[in-house]
Amino acid sequence: MTSKNLSPKRQRGVTSPPSWEPSIVVFACNWCSYAGADTAGVSRIQHQPHFRMIRVMCSGRIQPGFVLRAFEKGADGVLVSGCHFGDCHYIFGNERAVEQFEKTKNVVKLLGLEEGRLRLEWISAAEGARFAEVINEFTDQVRKLGPSKLSARKLSAISYQLSAISQRVRRS
Repeated sequence: MTSKNLSPKRQRGVTSPPSWEPSIVVFACNWCSYAGADTAGVSRIQHQPHFRMIRVMCSGRIQPGFVLRAFEKGADGVLVSGCHFGDCHYIFGNERAVEQFEKTKNVVKLLGLEEGRLRLEWISAAEGARFAEVINEFTDQVRKLGPSKLSARKLSAISYQLSAISQRVRRS
């Protein structure tokens, strides 16, 4: 390898720090939010690519344990998204989502994670632009917070505690 192949920074022995991008998990309602994400894609609306979408039948199905598991597996942020009030295919699923989200938010606080790592949004199937806006805003928000403080070492130390908390929350 010759010096021609190296960038000026590398030639001087200075390397740039590796760029970090947040890992976002999105739990999306099958009927509205998942379809909204699809609308964004079909419409070729630009948005951040740093997320994994998990399709669920209803946002009311998202238990605190699902969100905790996402953080346990290395997510830096979790977005829960469902139908607008009055549009839920399961009548009151999004009302249940609010209840579950509040429980989850309390557990996340107990674990010492910033509230900004967890978000609840309502996005309909026709709102592809809104999906892109929400995912862009949330990714930027999590990027500013930096990597999650729950490292693999810390998680292995508290995995039993997470399971116990999750079971208690499910019972309530």
